[in-house]
Amino acid sequence: MNPHTVKTYDEELHLLDKKIAQMGGLAEHNLGQAFDALQKRDPRLADLVIVADHTIDVLEKEVEELVIQIIARRQPMANDLRQIMAAMRIANDLERVGDLAKNIAKRAGAIADEPHPKPVISGLGHMVEMALKQLKLALDAYAERDAERALKVWQDDQQIDAMYNSLFRELLTYMMENPRNIGISTHLLFGAKNLERVGDHTTNIAETVYYLVTGKPIGEERPKSDTTSQMLVQQGDR
Repeated sequence: MNPHTVKTYDEELHLLDKKIAQMGGLAEHNLGQAFDALQKRDPRLADLVIVADHTIDVLEKEVEELVIQIIARRQPMANDLRQIMAAMRIANDLERVGDLAKNIAKRAGAIADEPHPKPVISGLGHMVEMALKQLKLALDAYAERDAERALKVWQDDQQIDAMYNSLFRELLTYMMENPRNIGISTHLLFGAKNLERVGDHTTNIAETVYYLVTGKPIGEERPKSDTTSQMLVQQGDR
């Protein structure tokens, strides 16, 4: 094989990793900024997140186009094919994280003039911190091809679920205490659900990284601790 062709191929694979890193950095930034907008009741900050999401969408399309070009030109096999397909799957999950951050920002704009229940905002803050920590670890695992770190992220998703369950109970109580709380509580509840979904997409990334490195899927059932549907049934039976 021509050395120049190999070098070009390596550059294309490196470019994929670079675009994933760009997407990951933007997704992390947007998620943190979306919560800041919610906490500070800042519609201007929320608008910045909504606009910035377009860049993530563009990068995802660039990853898809690059993957198609590599497959058409190189006909990759084995490890190279796993790397290429992993990049496309991770790009898709990061695009969804960007969308979820945008959704939180939209909630922030909608309730900017409403008084926020401090304990709930504090709980959301803890969820954001955990979600951002997990996302960073998953992206680091991808950059370093670290299967053990990816497995740890996969296992720790239950922590975000537990935080979501706690917030769900708290917001349900808040709504039942006073019907006037229903509007803002609903927005905050959807915000919390968006964060829980960020955890799910981060877990997807961890699964993809594990498969990329080891060549096999994680041989366990995905840990999942969202019990909110059971809570709703229990409330309805009362």
